[in-house]
Amino acid sequence: MAMAGHGDEFLAALGSAPMWLLAAAVALHVSWLVARSEAWSVCIGAAGGSVSRRRLYRASSVGYLGNIVNGQFGLAVRIAALRRSAPADSPRANVLVAAELPVVLIEAALAAICSFTLVGPLGVPWWVPLICFAFMAAVIAGLQRITHHKREGFWRGFAVLRGLRGRNLIIALVCVAVVIQIARNWLLLNWTGVDASVLDATGLLIGLAVIGLLPVGPSLGAAATVLILGTDGVEASAAAGALLTATAAVGAVTFAGWAIVDRLWPERGQSAPAI
Repeated sequence: MAMAGHGDEFLAALGSAPMWLLAAAVALHVSWLVARSEAWSVCIGAAGGSVSRRRLYRASSVGYLGNIVNGQFGLAVRIAALRRSAPADSPRANVLVAAELPVVLIEAALAAICSFTLVGPLGVPWWVPLICFAFMAAVIAGLQRITHHKREGFWRGFAVLRGLRGRNLIIALVCVAVVIQIARNWLLLNWTGVDASVLDATGLLIGLAVIGLLPVGPSLGAAATVLILGTDGVEASAAAGALLTATAAVGAVTFAGWAIVDRLWPERGQSAPAI
């Protein structure tokens, strides 16, 4: 174990973060959740959904609690919550799954562009990022062509890729979300004693996304941080990773807390809150 013999240093680094820093990290994560939810909303609207933004955000808030366990589980919870709260206004479950994919594909394309940040830490060959980006660009271009011909069933979820306005809006929202997460990583890394650059924070974001595909659970942040940044200063890296996980969980709970409060207020034209 890389942390063997570093327990005291880890606890010291963990306890060095002041409340304002933790509050800022939570606020940044909530901002990311809002940007990510808005991107999903745009995709669902393009797919023919007419669900209100309030209901969609409430469903997102429940699903992002599930992200603490695993991203796929969180998506399933989001879809189930939306279908339960607005069955008549939201597309079918298979379309909702497809509506998530344009956002994921653009995130993957940005990750491919930025994957050069992993060349040093993980010894990735310099040409791998180029191949990854070319592959993602080909996938997105191929889906754009397919969705111009296939517009029913599952393929409705990709409707946002057909129009320039919708596609550009999704790209802008994803870019904002990525910048927010990079800023959050950089802030916590440097405060806990890791001499991290913006490139390090970007590489960590990619590592968190990749490792997050596995059922790692609450240890995701610490494991990814040590893996990407190495074992030099492992106690500070692990502390930063633990704080990333903890503040993300608090941010998800905060977003869900807003949803609970919002349920108490009926939407316009309704006499009682949606269930």
